[in-house]
Amino acid sequence: MNTAVMTALLPNLKALKLSGMAAHLKRHLRQAREDKEDYEEFLLNLTEVEVATRMENGRKRRIRDARFPLLKPLETFEYEAAPDLDTRLIKELANGQYIQEAQNIIFLGKSGTGKTHLAIGLGMAACSQGIRTRFVTGCGIVNELMEARDEKTLSRILKRYAGYGLLIIDELGYVPFSKEGADLIFQVLAERNERKSVIITTNLGFGDWTQVFGDPTLTAALLDRVTHKAHIITCSWESYRLRNTLKKGGR
Repeated sequence: MNTAVMTALLPNLKALKLSGMAAHLKRHLRQAREDKEDYEEFLLNLTEVEVATRMENGRKRRIRDARFPLLKPLETFEYEAAPDLDTRLIKELANGQYIQEAQNIIFLGKSGTGKTHLAIGLGMAACSQGIRTRFVTGCGIVNELMEARDEKTLSRILKRYAGYGLLIIDELGYVPFSKEGADLIFQVLAERNERKSVIITTNLGFGDWTQVFGDPTLTAALLDRVTHKAHIITCSWESYRLRNTLKKGGR
């Protein structure tokens, strides 16, 4: 191994921000000599390391920027506790085709059935596929929009929410919105309609959404948009959080 060349090469790779190649250069040089690789094969293997490194760093960055409250991949979901769940559909959705087709997903069901876990799992899968994702609660997004309106930065925030490849709105329906809040979240969802995907989790049936948004006309218009070409998944099984709590109490 030519020490002088290595001493000059490593700073060059780092200056070019080829950190993956720099980190694995010595090992690949040694392996190339042992396997008698030609220059083309050596360079291909080294660049593949750089590509893999950048993809992994990008995935981690997108997951961090998504602001998930917890990291819950689909692999850790208790499918046996959700007997009515179409697991084949969940696996198909995890491939991300619904995002390419700007379709929505709505998880309906009572608390404790894993709606948020499924939403986060799909969001993490989207991050792995290079999709900019944002997770926010229904109350959280309305509060942010109202603060932005008061601070005269609403157009910038609306543009940001319109740009995410996937927007996840969790716990929609737990707290009713003011008229101003309902109007603002309607703007976000209307702007994304048939352009970008939204995942919504809610404890309310569609007939009860007026309790949250107040205005029946606005609610009807909103439902018309978010349910169009949407995958509606009813989580009708027993709350496994409650079941586990009762089991512990029994013991």
